[in-house]
Amino acid sequence: MLMGGLIGIIMDRGSIWQIISWIISSTVVVLLVLPVHEFAHGLAATKLGDPTPRYQGRMSLNPMRHIDYLGSLLIFLIGFGWAKPVQVDARYFKNPKGGMAITALAGPLSNIIVAFISSFLYSVLRFVYVLTLPYGFWLSVINFFALVFYYITIINISLAVFNLVPIPPLDGSKILAVLLPDRIYYQLMRYERYFMIVLMALLLYGSSFSSFLNRIDAGIYSIFQYVTWLPFSLILGA
Repeated sequence: MLMGGLIGIIMDRGSIWQIISWIISSTVVVLLVLPVHEFAHGLAATKLGDPTPRYQGRMSLNPMRHIDYLGSLLIFLIGFGWAKPVQVDARYFKNPKGGMAITALAGPLSNIIVAFISSFLYSVLRFVYVLTLPYGFWLSVINFFALVFYYITIINISLAVFNLVPIPPLDGSKILAVLLPDRIYYQLMRYERYFMIVLMALLLYGSSFSSFLNRIDAGIYSIFQYVTWLPFSLILGA
C-alpha cells in the first residue's frame, strides 16, 4: 500500500501533525468509509433480489453494524484493514455469478468514489492556498486539512486496489468468477480460508507483490490529482 500507517509515520519520525492527521483520517475511514463499502455491497445485493443483507441489519450506515475490531485497529496501525463482510446468498440472483460480481464490485467502487471526492477537496485547499498565500495560523489549518484529505484519498485507493486482487476471499475473486468455468471457480472457493493466509503472507513478506500494488495505487492517485486540479489550473492560467 502507499502508506505504512501510524507505525510507518512514527518509524519515519513524522511530525505530531502527521500523527494527528493520520488518526483523524483513519477515524473517518473506520466510521464512514468502511461502512459505506459494506453498505454498497448490501445495496447491490438487495437491488439484485437478495434480502439477506436487510435481514441481517446490514442495510445501514451505522458503523457499529459493520465494524470488525481487528480490521479497524489495523487501519490505524498500518493503513490497511477491513470491516465485517456482508453475507450474500447468490441463489437469489437470476445470474448467480454475474450478481456476485456486481455485488463485489460495488464495494471497491464506493472506495474509488470517496477517494476522488477527497482528492477534489485536497485540490480545493491547494487552490485556496495559491489564491490567498496564507501564513501563520491559517497556513497551519490549510496544511492540516490537506494532509487529512491526502490520507483519506490514499487509504481509499489502497482499499479499492487491494480488494480487487483476484484472490479469494477478496472482491476481485468474485469478479474473476464471471470469466471462470463453474467447476474451477467452486473448487477455488473450497480453499478460500487458505488463500487468505497466503494473501496475508504476501502482504507481510512479499515485497514484489506489495511494490506492484504500490505502483497501481500511486498511478491512480496521480490521475485523480491531475483530474481534480485541472479545472483550478485552468482558472489560474486564465
